[in-house]
Amino acid sequence: MTATTRRAGPQALPERSPGPARPRRTGRIRRIGLPYLLLLPALLLELLVHLVPMVIGIAMSFKELTQFSIRDWGSAPWSGTDNYRLSVDFHGAVGEALLHSFLVTVVFTVLSVGLCWLIGTSAALYMQDTFRGRGLLRAVFLVPYALPVYAAVITWAFMFQHDNGLVNHVLHDQLHLTGKPSFWLIGDNSFYALLTVSVWKGWPFAFLVVVAGLQNIPTELYEAAALDGAGRWQQIRRITLPSLRPVNQVLVLVLFLWTFNDFNTPYVLFGKSAPEAADLISLHIYQSSFVTWNFGTGSAMSVLLLLFLLVVTGCYLLLTSRGRRTTDV
Repeated sequence: MTATTRRAGPQALPERSPGPARPRRTGRIRRIGLPYLLLLPALLLELLVHLVPMVIGIAMSFKELTQFSIRDWGSAPWSGTDNYRLSVDFHGAVGEALLHSFLVTVVFTVLSVGLCWLIGTSAALYMQDTFRGRGLLRAVFLVPYALPVYAAVITWAFMFQHDNGLVNHVLHDQLHLTGKPSFWLIGDNSFYALLTVSVWKGWPFAFLVVVAGLQNIPTELYEAAALDGAGRWQQIRRITLPSLRPVNQVLVLVLFLWTFNDFNTPYVLFGKSAPEAADLISLHIYQSSFVTWNFGTGSAMSVLLLLFLLVVTGCYLLLTSRGRRTTDV
């Protein structure tokens, strides 16, 4: 009896029905798909805001679109690659002006990004030590980054005025560093005025990012280096800067893209047409499109600028990824 019950036991057990497994699978699918479903409206709006104007701008760059055909731009005549040829013809007036604006933008971007990183990193290293009033000083450092761009740049425009500006009052009347009050918003000095405003506005972001990166460096490394006799500069060179390399790679790229595409600062500071010394490419494209009413050429310049930024970004990411692999090995 016992043997028969043991043999018959497994056969007597009822088989499990596969029915309850389906609701579990459907529930898992719902849980996995719910985040994507919630992100779908934001994704559609992102495509609507960025991708659709980009496609329309590329289409406009192949058309002969001027003030005579802007009302019905869809039926404007196709010009092929004539707008691109006109933009890159550096022997012509349009191409020569675009090349000059591009070179000015490159020099401006390199100086602005370098100074923003240097001032922001120096301030972050200074704030690494604990002292009285450190929190208040950090808040003061972030004021330029928190202020609206238009309000801050308009204030600087008043400060750069020739007659009653604060900059000339300090440099000429109080410090006597200049022989006469300077014109800061015209001529060659406009480049230095634009660079000053850009650095003043951008270095708090670098400061904020570097401060966040310093929080991830263990204090034991500095304590061990101090016991080994390493000074302040040796600790910065051997510990801080190598540890901040991933943060700095992202920071420099973001600052480069922001500065190279900056339109608000020169537009508010100089208006629709900037001086030749401060003719950034973003404002130059705006002037080519909305001042001279040549939207086809302006769209072609925008596409060329987009391709340049994509190539520079790709090369930068490739070089930084290779450098990271070599350091890891």
